[in-house]
Amino acid sequence: MADTKKPLLIKRYASRRLYNTETSDYVTLEDIASFIREGREVQIIDLKSGDDLTRQYLLQIIAEHESRGESVLPINVLTDLVRSYTTQATSVVPEFLAASFEMLRDGQSKLLQNMTKANPLAAMPGMEAMRAQQEAFMKAMTGGFGGLSGTGPKPETGDEGEDLDSIRKQLAELQAKLSKIDK
Repeated sequence: MADTKKPLLIKRYASRRLYNTETSDYVTLEDIASFIREGREVQIIDLKSGDDLTRQYLLQIIAEHESRGESVLPINVLTDLVRSYTTQATSVVPEFLAASFEMLRDGQSKLLQNMTKANPLAAMPGMEAMRAQQEAFMKAMTGGFGGLSGTGPKPETGDEGEDLDSIRKQLAELQAKLSKIDK
């Protein structure tokens, strides 16, 4: 069985075909997107030059999904991303995006954990099926981002309201920093 902790190595041949080194077969961009949705890290290397092409192919996967009408990124976000390449915000944007997705993962994990905590409704018939449905819905809504399955570490604090307030405060601080840089 493949070691899923190591990135899946995909080699790009001169013909632009992509080769999965674990299964010894050719793959498509959609196959790579499926690996990622399943929580697998991938690394795409040009066979001849040895260049890492992962970023280029991930952007291509996103562009293809967006062009098919599977829009996740609103126009204003795309516009701001383009704008960030021509401003001093370039150094802050990657950190902001990483922090935002981390907050999304944490928030979803806490929501799923709260649905499973002991409460009077949990004993009702059909609640387990409903919880499973909610978990599947949340995973689908977030595109199955790695770590979003709700199986991550349990929060150590029992007061999720404070955690949400803290997340909102951090997001507001990041937005304030971005608006200062944009001016």
